Parts: sequence; structure tokens; C-alpha cells
Amino acid sequence: MSASSATPGSTVATTGPTAAARQVTVLLHSDDITVRDTVRAAVGRRPARDVEVVSWHECATAPAVVEAVDAGGFDLLILDGEAAKTGGMGLCRQLKSEVYRCPPVLVLTGRPQDGWLATWSLADAVVPHPLDPIALADAVAALARGGSDDVARPVDGPDAG
Repeated sequence: MSASSATPGSTVATTGPTAAARQVTVLLHSDDITVRDTVRAAVGRRPARDVEVVSWHECATAPAVVEAVDAGGFDLLILDGEAAKTGGMGLCRQLKSEVYRCPPVLVLTGRPQDGWLATWSLADAVVPHPLDPIALADAVAALARGGSDDVARPVDGPDAG
């Protein structure tokens, strides 16, 4: 029964049926603290048996997100598409266009019909409000694993869905 220490983004040996846990550092953006609290509670420390969130970095403004992402060190970004002034979808598109090797981005949309906007934003995954804890944890785990067919993808247009 041994476990080795690891840095965020690395794998660590564990005991039990799971041979390794992917440890991730998550940047969470929303101007609404209740949304940030809801996301953290829904995802939890272990969104899946093989994925562990080792730290959260919260940002309430778009400039804070850009500064933090430029500094690096994040495995996954969660952006609130309903944030005031600069929403998560516009911010996602900016980051995907400007940041070399931008981490995967999960965008929270206002409603399921807004998935096509998340496609425009170049988001890697989308979860609509009201936030479903299982869908949110599954999307975080899939993106932490390096992207997967299991991730909820944005729909293609305003008439889809």
C-alpha cells in the first residue's frame, strides 16, 4: 500500500482497483459566487474514480482568467457562459485563439438550446443550466482524461436539438 506524491497534472500510484488517478488543477470562472460554489460542490474532489481535483483557482472577471491562463498550470478550465460583461463563451473563443496549447474548456450555458453558441466558442464540452451534478462531474472527468467521446459536445446550430 504505497502512494507516491505528485504534482498537478501527473499520475499517482494508488491502491485498490484503480491503478492510477489523474490529478488535475481546475480554473473556475463565474462572476456569481453561487455558481462557483455549485460547480465545486457538484464536481467534488473526485469526479471519477480515476480523476482527482487537487486544486481550484477561482476567477470572477475575464481579465483575471486571461492573466491566470497566461501564467499556466491548469489542466482544465470551466467558464460560465452567463457571466456578466465578458461571458464564458466569448472568453473561451479568445483563449482558444490566443493561448498556445490552451487547456480543455468546459462552458456552462444558460440553457440546452445554447449549445450551438458553445460550438462557436470552440468549447471542448458544454453543460447547460440548471447544472446536473452527474453531467458536470462526467464532463470534467472526460476532459481531465484528455478528451473523450463521452464528453457532452455542443450542438451544431440554432435549429439542432
